[in-house]
Amino acid sequence: MSVLCVQWVQRLFFGVLTLGFGCAQAQTLEPAGDPDGVYAAAQRWLDDSLAQQSSSLPLRMEVVVGQLDRRLNLAPCQHVEPYLPPNVRLWGKARLGLRCVEGRIKWNVFLPITVKAMGPAWVIKGQVSPGTTLQASDAMAVEVDWAESNSAIVANQSDWVGKAATRLLSTGQALRQDMVKAAQVFQTGAQVRVLATGPGFEIAGRAKALSAGIVGQSAMVKMENGQVITGTVSDERTVRVAL
Repeated sequence: MSVLCVQWVQRLFFGVLTLGFGCAQAQTLEPAGDPDGVYAAAQRWLDDSLAQQSSSLPLRMEVVVGQLDRRLNLAPCQHVEPYLPPNVRLWGKARLGLRCVEGRIKWNVFLPITVKAMGPAWVIKGQVSPGTTLQASDAMAVEVDWAESNSAIVANQSDWVGKAATRLLSTGQALRQDMVKAAQVFQTGAQVRVLATGPGFEIAGRAKALSAGIVGQSAMVKMENGQVITGTVSDERTVRVAL
């Protein structure tokens, strides 16, 4: 699964859950007044909502319900309504609002929750220094919690092999989009090969790099005849130009 696909899955998941919980706000939970009742009701409601909304997603969703403030003494309530506070999404650490809508004393509390999205990912083996070009042997495939961070998981091996680490990476870290970047493969002044391609033909030539070369990005080069052109860096020796 590519980075773009991962980001699409996360956006889809957030959107679907927002819609799902918006519709569910009119629903009610079982009568509750003691913390144990609130925990059980919230856990059931969250489990049901995740089961209904995430059935089509390539992730195994889990939710862990935290603890209310122990100083709270909730009055008995016939109907407790769950809701998401503004700007809160069900991904990673979040909180679920619970309010009493039918009871002698109205109350409103916030319950900490952790939503996990378990799926396959690449995890670092050993230690990788900043700027190091990643090799296939630097990571292994395991199941991780995609929701542990807001940065998208880099799910495909081809999306990180050959790229550079943006910071120190240590054993057990799941590779995410903000941990890798395209590697610089040549410096300004380097001699490179230019491949100019068009419909049915390809011409090769030599040139001098006028800017640093980063795979997948544009670079300026000066041809032997003095012409300056811009192309796309494909590897440590080649700049491609489409005619």
